[in-house]
Amino acid sequence: MAQHFALLYDLVPDYLERRGAFRQEHLALAQQAAARGELLLGGAFAEPADGALLVFRAADAKAVEAFAQSDPYVQNGLVRSWRVRPWTVVVGALAGA
Repeated sequence: MAQHFALLYDLVPDYLERRGAFRQEHLALAQQAAARGELLLGGAFAEPADGALLVFRAADAKAVEAFAQSDPYVQNGLVRSWRVRPWTVVVGALAGA
């Protein structure tokens, strides 16, 4: 049974300046995960751009961890640290789904 997970990124201070070189590959990876129905939402926090949140729906955390490990932002040092958290959604269109 699928459940929700939050993938949280802590970004380096110069993330905005460095992301251009890896953005197309990062977005392609995200679009592939979305096409599989795993990645529901994703984006960087603003003002300051010091983190990002990606919301997944998957059978277990392994798919989310695999995404993070293959993300060019992670592989190229734009992400200082990341963590996957199971997320119990209780309100909204996807609650209980």
